[in-house]
Amino acid sequence: MRFRVTHRTEYAYRAPASESFAEVRVWPRDTRTQKVLQRKLTIEPRVPVDNYIDYFGNHVEFFSVPFRHPRLAVEASAEVETFPMPDVSEALAVDVAEARQLFQSQMHKLYDFLQPSDTVPLGELLRPLKRRFFAPGSTLGESLLELNGWIYKEFAYRPGVTDISTPLQKVVQQRNGVCQDFAHLMLSIVRTSGLPARYVSGYIEPYDPEKTDPALVGAAASHAWVEVFLPGGEWYGLDPTNNQPAGVRHVVTAVGRDYHDVAPMRGTYKGALDQRLQVIVSLQRTEPNGQVQSNGNGTHAQSQAQSQ
Repeated sequence: MRFRVTHRTEYAYRAPASESFAEVRVWPRDTRTQKVLQRKLTIEPRVPVDNYIDYFGNHVEFFSVPFRHPRLAVEASAEVETFPMPDVSEALAVDVAEARQLFQSQMHKLYDFLQPSDTVPLGELLRPLKRRFFAPGSTLGESLLELNGWIYKEFAYRPGVTDISTPLQKVVQQRNGVCQDFAHLMLSIVRTSGLPARYVSGYIEPYDPEKTDPALVGAAASHAWVEVFLPGGEWYGLDPTNNQPAGVRHVVTAVGRDYHDVAPMRGTYKGALDQRLQVIVSLQRTEPNGQVQSNGNGTHAQSQAQSQ
């Protein structure tokens, strides 16, 4: 599938900022299941942009505005083609205990994705759940899909009840949150079970223009899900917010240990404390000729979110 992705972030300051600095991770990744056909980053006011590849293989662009400016707008656009996941049925059929043993020989590259972090605590956090995950005799596929479905059924998607500073323990207690909370919870359970997993940031198509299915949850802005490392070397994506494996309707921008490794934009500025933030995200399926596909009602498959 082909998609046109646009991610615009705009800050308006009560009084002009004297300078600002930021780095962004909104460049879609090139992988076996995803190819970037073209992309563009626009900064207002216009300033030079540099880039580098970070520790996790993500494209990072950074810039500074060393003069007074009343607003800052960053818009990234890209054309991306996605492909089906390779057949991983044999890897998913490996039982959990055997998978743990196989990963021992690759610990040098998997170590980071087995460790706790401030947003992904391990062990004691899971005690209130009173449930055992990843029984040694079960297969990876059975266990992962069961966990994915359990989070979907047990936790309600409620925007605004949490933010990135909300402890995962509180999410577990109140049984609600948003996609980043569910991704962190899944990471905690999987890593506590001795299996390597990483956080994924990106976008998801809200609904299929060729079907009448309900819109996918969490499609209104940047989305988050999880990838679990499988015997054989593939990363297997799971979206607990929507109770499905990640597929051709998921567009990946960055991966890391948790949200803090993949935040779409972070930075600082000198100026008045008051500022107004607006974020608009759009994901549209396109034809090979670049024309946007429409559904039966003549509307585009597009997600759009604004925050202030």
